[in-house]
Amino acid sequence: MSIKPIKGRRITIIGGAGFIGHNMALHLKSLGAEVSLIDGLEVNNLTSVIGNTDNLPHPELSLAVINERLQLLRQADIPLLVQDARDYHALSHLLAKTNPQVIVHLAAVSHANRSNKDPYSTFDHSFRTLENALDNAKGRVEQFIYFSSSMVYGHFKESQVDESTHCEPLGIYGALKFGGEKLVIAYNQVFGLPYTIIRPSALYGERCISRRVGQIFIENALFGKEITINGDGSDGLDFTYIQDLVDGITKAIENDNAINQIFNLTYGSARTIGDMIKILRIYFPNITVRSIPKDALMPDRGTLSVEKARSLIGYVPGWSLDRGYPKYIEWYKDLFERNPSLCKGSSC
Repeated sequence: MSIKPIKGRRITIIGGAGFIGHNMALHLKSLGAEVSLIDGLEVNNLTSVIGNTDNLPHPELSLAVINERLQLLRQADIPLLVQDARDYHALSHLLAKTNPQVIVHLAAVSHANRSNKDPYSTFDHSFRTLENALDNAKGRVEQFIYFSSSMVYGHFKESQVDESTHCEPLGIYGALKFGGEKLVIAYNQVFGLPYTIIRPSALYGERCISRRVGQIFIENALFGKEITINGDGSDGLDFTYIQDLVDGITKAIENDNAINQIFNLTYGSARTIGDMIKILRIYFPNITVRSIPKDALMPDRGTLSVEKARSLIGYVPGWSLDRGYPKYIEWYKDLFERNPSLCKGSSC
């Protein structure tokens, strides 16, 4: 196992001001990496929130979350280069400036339902940015890290999948992510670009505004709104706290065993939606929950095996849902205490 030190390593994160990116940047910077971010601040970010183009139910809350992200990045002295990655030449100019050894590509539309409703925008923000990043990375970087998704597997045929499981994605989002994987691998085949592909699942954690299920549940509870679940709550998801994912990415950057590999980076054990609701009830005992029919384009999922990542790069997830989700809830409560104006219409 060959380890490359993180300290002093030049890492550029495209789409780095988002939920995953800013958490990753803060961690890598704390380890001494030279981190820079490129982000147009459009998708699930400042521009869309200010204009509320996504019709968010609580835009003032989302804006407070975005402002906290940006403040933390400023405090950590992490440069944020505001640029739409769909502009090939502008992206090329910035990458020449940051001169990264590692590129982490996160720019994308990160929601399956939104992708199915607006395929053009999804391809524009996800696939075009990936093509631009790959073409600028070839012959330049030591590692290109692409964020895929557990959605590439489609319906889980067994209760657990691993990286060798046949992929049959369902819907636009999963198909695009799988197509992205194939494009990344093609750049390795044609140009020798070293890559690592990451498949996360059911992420949750501080400063997310992407309307993931864990976020929606907490916000509805805070504002006294009914919580709706797809199905009867028995569906299993491999809920993954953001710190586990960040730790896994760090290990993938510092370990040569990660080169030209695909990794599931999850907690590695599925829990049900009902389990998440039970934890939420500890903090909000009066919540009301209603079941609605399951979306036909949402695959049946379960556990993603992390044995490959454990074996090759020493990945050891440590944040079970019982540990991570309460921490996430407490962060929300603290955010409301620090921003009293958010309490209007809420139960804080």
